[in-house]
Amino acid sequence: MTLDEIIDQALQEDVGDGDHTSLATVPSGSISRARLLVKQPGILCGMEIARRVFHRIDPHLEFIAILQDGQVIQPGDVAFTLEGNPVSILSGERLVLNFMQRLSGIATQTRRIVDALQDYPVKLLDTRKTTPLLRELEKYAVKTGGGYNHRFGLFDMILIKDNHVDFAGGIPQAIHAVQEYLNKKSLNLKIEIEVRNFMELDQVLAIGGIHRIMLDNFNVKDLQKAIQLINHKYETEASGGITLNNIREYAATGVDFISVGALTHHIQSLDLSLKAY
Repeated sequence: MTLDEIIDQALQEDVGDGDHTSLATVPSGSISRARLLVKQPGILCGMEIARRVFHRIDPHLEFIAILQDGQVIQPGDVAFTLEGNPVSILSGERLVLNFMQRLSGIATQTRRIVDALQDYPVKLLDTRKTTPLLRELEKYAVKTGGGYNHRFGLFDMILIKDNHVDFAGGIPQAIHAVQEYLNKKSLNLKIEIEVRNFMELDQVLAIGGIHRIMLDNFNVKDLQKAIQLINHKYETEASGGITLNNIREYAATGVDFISVGALTHHIQSLDLSLKAY
C-alpha cells in the first residue's frame, strides 16, 4: 500500500462525506493561518507526511516547512505553517497530528537509546512489531531517530524462530529445509536463526549454513559467553528483555545488533499541537 493510499483511507475514516462542524461554523471563502507548535522536547518526524495530507485535502494550501525530520526540537518551536481555506486546515489537523505525534515519539525514543549506545559499535534494530499498514512509516521513524531497520516483512529475510524450529522437528531439520527451499526457489535471502539456550547454539554452530544468530532472552553473562563461542563466524543479535536501563551492559558484550520491539509497539507519542495564529 502506498503512502497516498494510506492517507486516502485515513481521511475517509476521519472525514467521511465532510467535516460538517467546520463546514457549518467557518465562514465560506475565508483565509486563515495555522502553525504546528512543539510542546515537548524530542526528535521531529513526519513533515513530508503532513505536507501530503494537507495537499491531498486541498492542493491550494500553502505549506511552509520550517524544520525537517531528524531535528532536535524544543517546546515553542514551530515545525511548519499553513495558509489557506480554514476548513481544509481543520479537516487535516487530527490526521496530521496522529501521524506526526506517533512517528516523532518513535524517533525520539530511538534517538534516546542510540545516544546511550554511542560508545559501542552495536547497531540498534527495530522489529515487525508495528501498527498494521503503518510499518513503512514507523520503520522510517526508527531510521530518523538513528536506528536501523531489521527485515521489513516475512518476504525479505529468513528468520527461523522457536516455533519454526518446533514445527520443523528441530534445528537441523529447520536449517536444512530452509537451504533446500531457497535453492529450489532460486532465492538469495540471508538466514538468521533464533536460539534460546546453549544447547541450541551448539547445534547451530555444528550445522552452520546461516548468516546471523539471534540470542533470545540471554542474560548479559550468558550473552558474552555465547559471543565468545560464535567467535565472529556469524553476525550476532541480542533480543528480549533489553531496555534503556540495561542496554549498555548488553552492548558491552560485543554483540553486533540489538533488536528492541518496544521501539515501535510501546511508544509514547510526542506532544505537538496545530494552532491558528
